[in-house]
Amino acid sequence: MDQQQYPTMYPSAPPTPGSNMEAGLVATGLPVRRQQQLGGAAPDSRDGWAGNDPNTLIVVATLITALNFLLGLSMPGGYWQTDQIVSDAGSMVPRYRAGDPIMRDLHRPRYWVFRGASWVGVASSMVMTLSLLVRMPVGSRHVLWSFAVAYSSLVLTFIVSQSRTHLSLDIIIWVAVLALIWLVISLHPDHRARVIRVLFCCDRDN
Repeated sequence: MDQQQYPTMYPSAPPTPGSNMEAGLVATGLPVRRQQQLGGAAPDSRDGWAGNDPNTLIVVATLITALNFLLGLSMPGGYWQTDQIVSDAGSMVPRYRAGDPIMRDLHRPRYWVFRGASWVGVASSMVMTLSLLVRMPVGSRHVLWSFAVAYSSLVLTFIVSQSRTHLSLDIIIWVAVLALIWLVISLHPDHRARVIRVLFCCDRDN
């Protein structure tokens, strides 16, 4: 009985460097991201913020959480060491109690802004950490906004803790920093460079 002859099958040759690299990777079933690790050019979608490593951002978010937590514990002005007793209608009543924040009793609006900034900073950085742990895209607005708010809250807690500053000016500075951070991390590098040149009046075309 004649046996049917089949042509000898040889494994495909490895893709040649250059333009055939991506086609070779697709043919072998490797993801396109492997091409970047082998030296290929990264696509435009991974430029700028989207090209960051999620593991690195998790470390950054953890550090921001720790910093906001420490700032929240370091109350500017400290705490009352003893009760302050005052006379009210012939009776002695405590005006300030030991352990209460001095800033809360003497500068109440500034205290609540400081406390709110530290709370928002911790919450935003924790949201960013959880978002990255559940594999949300690095370039998603959820991650971008949580990073911008958490990072800018460090500036707000710092400037509010300083003495002899106007609270309204501190909030304006915080809004400006928040907008700048959002501008830096959300725009494509080419668009960001163009906007910076326009803002600082250094457009090279002129």
